[in-house]
Amino acid sequence: MKNMILLCLVPILFSWNIISAQNSKPAEYTSVAEISRDEVVNRDFLIQGEYFSEDNGTVFSVNLVAEGNGQFRVVVFPGGFPGDGWNRGDERILGKAVLNDSGDLIATLNEIPDPLTVKIDKTKAILSTVFEDQTYSFNRIQRQSPTQGQSAPEGAVVLFADGKASELFERAAVNKEAKTLWAEARTKPFEKRPYLLHIEFMLSYMPFAKGQGRSNSGVYIDERYECQILDSFGLDGKNNECGGFYQQAEPKVNMCFPPLQWQTYDIDYTPAVFGADGKKTVNAIITVKHNGIVIHDAVKLAKETPGCKKEGVEANGLYLQGHGNKVQFRNIWLKYQ
Repeated sequence: MKNMILLCLVPILFSWNIISAQNSKPAEYTSVAEISRDEVVNRDFLIQGEYFSEDNGTVFSVNLVAEGNGQFRVVVFPGGFPGDGWNRGDERILGKAVLNDSGDLIATLNEIPDPLTVKIDKTKAILSTVFEDQTYSFNRIQRQSPTQGQSAPEGAVVLFADGKASELFERAAVNKEAKTLWAEARTKPFEKRPYLLHIEFMLSYMPFAKGQGRSNSGVYIDERYECQILDSFGLDGKNNECGGFYQQAEPKVNMCFPPLQWQTYDIDYTPAVFGADGKKTVNAIITVKHNGIVIHDAVKLAKETPGCKKEGVEANGLYLQGHGNKVQFRNIWLKYQ
């Protein structure tokens, strides 16, 4: 009888574990309207972002990354923004910040011994602090890719525009309200290669998520080579973060904007070459601009990315990986070269 009871309990416990795991998934916000319904989440979202200061003869930019419940990660870039005054390998100052009861940020930076009190003027989107008797003011900046909204050139193949997926998509789910394409979409094989691909994407806001669970997706070129999509705002820019090719190539600079801002990839792709015996003679070559900045310049990819199709002579299509998150896309087109 005990064995029978245990056997009956197993599926119940298994189901409970599944439900618990689903319920414990970090909150994912796909629009500002969703965020505004939660006062605490909205408070942090309005503070998170990129800030810029040019006071006292010095230039700084700051990434303020929300981590939930008034907690923030701080990255200070002397010289300017990543890709615009600051480059990989230049000095960074890292730290943490927390909102106090007065609505100020108390920032603890690794290279500064005493915590800084940072005043917040939400109406003007300004942070200000006093350091070594000098006052520094940081204005919140929302950068925009120079290729955002770029129209498809003459002769290009439009894959997704104005909330409509072309017939080349064999799997596509559209967010009708926002006129965007959800992740986990796939096209039929393209006619030719090489080509230039333009794609715009928007990360979800997931302040309580960590690492690879933070708005994860990917652009699989030729359904073989994944240019990673991830909320990597304020991170190092590794090969498994936004703009990276997993285990093969990290971006020259981390150009990831904060979540719920539109971003662009402009990808120039030349396929690998195979001989008559089926053996590869030339690696695939990819150049990628992320938000208008070259992060991969004619990089040779030695193999396919795990998780999709193997390298081969046949042409495939485009796969926009879901990975369990609700990354959104728009304005997708390609131009055969």
